[in-house]
Parts: sequence; structure tokens; C-alpha cells
Amino acid sequence: MKDRSMRKILISGLTLCLLIIPFIPAAAQEESDSAKVRALENKITDAYRQRHFDILASMLDEDFVITFEDGNVYGKTGYISFSGTSTIRVDVAEMSDFKVRMHGNTAVVTGVYRERGVDKDGAYDYHDRFTDVWMKVGGKWLLVAAHYGIPVKP
Repeated sequence: MKDRSMRKILISGLTLCLLIIPFIPAAAQEESDSAKVRALENKITDAYRQRHFDILASMLDEDFVITFEDGNVYGKTGYISFSGTSTIRVDVAEMSDFKVRMHGNTAVVTGVYRERGVDKDGAYDYHDRFTDVWMKVGGKWLLVAAHYGIPVKP
């Protein structure tokens, strides 16, 4: 009787392992993609701050759309033109508290964005919440949508 119970436990354990094994590579791939998207968020923020608009443009999908805090909406070309305005100097562009949520070939990133610099009206210091949507297109991650909103003050 004792051998039969042990055999049932062993078979149940092996069955469980066999059921889990197919999900291990998918979980590893999701973690890998999540790390890639996290790195891309840092790269695109640095490209923006350093005014490397060629790098920035290469990371945006052709159908990219961004909505700003003031309600203005831009496509890829409009955003690059707006960002390249010569009257803006970005001193600080940084993200914090951001999370990457994977959904197959789509990643949704949320977090806090801070930008400080000088424009034609003088110094500015923005503190926003953001949502970025990345899609893996032809093996390459591209930013397809972004939304910035002013956080609620405590």
C-alpha cells in the first residue's frame, strides 16, 4: 500500500513537471523581452535629452502617435519636428517607478517621467505620468503610442 501511494505521488509530480516545462521558455522569453523594452525606454529617453533625433526616429513606428499633457497629439514626423524645436534645451529627462507589462508582441510601459530644462519662456520642470506602447515588428521593438498626463497632486 505504501509503494502504491509513493508511486501516485511520483507520477503526479512528474505529470506536473511535464505540464510546466512548455511554459518555461515562454516565461524566459517574456523576461528577456521585458528587459529589452526597459533598455529601449532608457535609450529613447537619452536620445531625446541629447537631441539625437535620428536615433529617436529609428525607434518610432511609422504610425506612432503621442498625446501630451495639454491635449496636443502628434504623429511621428510632427513629434520629431516638435522635439527638435531649437528653443528647447533639456537638462534632465528621467523615468522612475516604471513597470513593463508584456502581452505577446506588445509591451505596455507605465511610470513617472520628469523633464527639466529651458525653453523660450524660461525654465520648466515637468512631472508626468506616462504610458508607452511598444510592439515587436519584424523582430524589432518599436514605440507605437505614448501618452503623458500631469499626475494628480497629493
